[in-house]
Amino acid sequence: MKIPLSYNIRNLWARRLTTALTVSGIALVVFVFAAVLMLSQGIEDTMVATGSRDNVIIIRKSSQSEMMSAVSRDQVGIISTFSEIQSTNEGKAFATADVVTLINLHKKGSNDMGNVSVRGISTGAFALRPQVQLSEGRWFQPGSYEIVVGNKIHDQFNAIEIGQSVQIGSKLWTIVGVIDGGKTGFASEIWSDADIIMNEFNRGTTFSSYTFKLKNEQDFEALKTKMETEQRLQDLEPKREQEFYLEQSKFMAGFINGLGIFITIIFSFGAMIGAMITMYASVANRTVEIGTLRALGFRRRSILMAFLLEALALSSIGGIIGLILASFMEFVSFSTTNFGTFSELAFGFSLSASVIGWTVFFFLIMGIFGGFLPAVRAARMNIINALRAS
Repeated sequence: MKIPLSYNIRNLWARRLTTALTVSGIALVVFVFAAVLMLSQGIEDTMVATGSRDNVIIIRKSSQSEMMSAVSRDQVGIISTFSEIQSTNEGKAFATADVVTLINLHKKGSNDMGNVSVRGISTGAFALRPQVQLSEGRWFQPGSYEIVVGNKIHDQFNAIEIGQSVQIGSKLWTIVGVIDGGKTGFASEIWSDADIIMNEFNRGTTFSSYTFKLKNEQDFEALKTKMETEQRLQDLEPKREQEFYLEQSKFMAGFINGLGIFITIIFSFGAMIGAMITMYASVANRTVEIGTLRALGFRRRSILMAFLLEALALSSIGGIIGLILASFMEFVSFSTTNFGTFSELAFGFSLSASVIGWTVFFFLIMGIFGGFLPAVRAARMNIINALRAS
């Protein structure tokens, strides 16, 4: 015989105070767990959105970031002739040769300094990166000491307004516009003319990277083979832009996941112990009731399942509350240092299907572990001894 589900719900309602306390503890743990996963997912989403699937970035082999890379102007000239690269209406390669460096700026509301990426770009970058739009002011004039700043830099750092100046190298550069990078890493950058940046930092004819659009996504392998057979390009390697930026997030996302999950596991033991205590108390208070159920013909496994379902109900209620609370974190964004580039990266929390799936799995496991031993104790009760407890 199976015990009806209404029996479990009635018993949870009868112990409202202990149920509420246990649910609150589980909700807090689940909130932390979900928030950690959302934070890691937010970093990956930001970096993936920065790149495009049909764009290819060329960097020096073994370079972990663009700042560690070097691509000569001669090499850019060779690659730009490859037939796999899409051309503009003027017959030029649909591409940009970029120079990336770092500067320090003061953050708003504190005396802290933050590293900010300065990206020198070619004119082709505007069309190559349609996810970046001008939101205020105008674009910088090529060949001038003018810059446009990402909206996240504009929001989080001091003295970053149109018309103000920023020290880059030995010169003061005038801010002439603000760009909206959406949910991409470009929102955390400053853009200017590549040739002027190269001259200012004495880079000669060396860029950090060369990015271009493929005619067809399937041409990537052919392009890679062509580069491998060209002796003058042996120190370079092509990567799909989206995959390159995803790699930039791996270390940081992994660190946040590792630290956050370690803390969550510690908290979860407390929540599971709380659930276990609640269930043990429930078993102790219902000894006669359990004996009566056994005398009426309910089997041990029915008793086991009834108490296990109560524990799962407790964890599910707390888990759903924790997940709902965590979902509001999507409205929160902040910046921190990207360990891959050592520059400020602004990102937010991101709730995805995988985050929801792992969170549901987590709170169900908490319920099973927290309720299993009390459920076993209830199922193993001797009928006569249980009835005598009255």
